[in-house]
Amino acid sequence: MHTILFLCTGNYYRSRFCEYYFNHLAMQKALNGRADSRGLALERGQNNVGPISKYTRQGLLSHNIQLPDNLRFPLSLTVADLNKADQVIAVDKTEHRPLMHARFPDWENKVDYWCVHDIDQALPDDALKQLENHIHDLISRL
Repeated sequence: MHTILFLCTGNYYRSRFCEYYFNHLAMQKALNGRADSRGLALERGQNNVGPISKYTRQGLLSHNIQLPDNLRFPLSLTVADLNKADQVIAVDKTEHRPLMHARFPDWENKVDYWCVHDIDQALPDDALKQLENHIHDLISRL
């Protein structure tokens, strides 16, 4: 089983979308892959309400992807998480590479970086569409 770990800042919006969207497509296509997600700086999400972003929820529902009733709250990245993954993807190089350098320097250059900005710099519909495109490309290479 190929395991992918998606990273964002708060594990609330972008990485959670990636996790659920990837897993949905992998199941549809019967791929031997599974995704999980973690956050690099949960302390920056003081205004996050509930276990997942409303934009993530809406984006997934637009693809008929149902979320579980017992939805977990955001989780912080650990070295154990990194060690378990076959591939690690941080969704915004500008934002996340410095965090990797500061918090997990041994892993900074082992991570693949995308360039999908957070809600303060990109409209949710645009960001989610970029993530979808990246995930489709990723799946085509598995």
